[in-house]
Amino acid sequence: AHPDPSLSSLFAKENLARMSEEQLSRYDRLINEPSNDWDIYYWATEAKPTPAEFDTDVMAMLREFAKNRNREQRLRQPDLEYLFEPPR
Repeated sequence: AHPDPSLSSLFAKENLARMSEEQLSRYDRLINEPSNDWDIYYWATEAKPTPAEFDTDVMAMLREFAKNRNREQRLRQPDLEYLFEPPR
């Protein structure tokens, strides 16, 4: 299962049309070569450093997209964590 299918699919929806052939091929490599989908998610959210071979302009775009997406989610979603705290 993909950790956040919406991250890469929404990124693709918003960005693929305006990307160059070279960028499209780097994007294709980025989403297909790493053996673990979580890696891409961690790199995009900067939870882990991106390996040099994948640290391209396209990865930078994805990181920027992830930041903006997190901001949007914070604006839209109420904090529901308190619902999951164990009763005292």
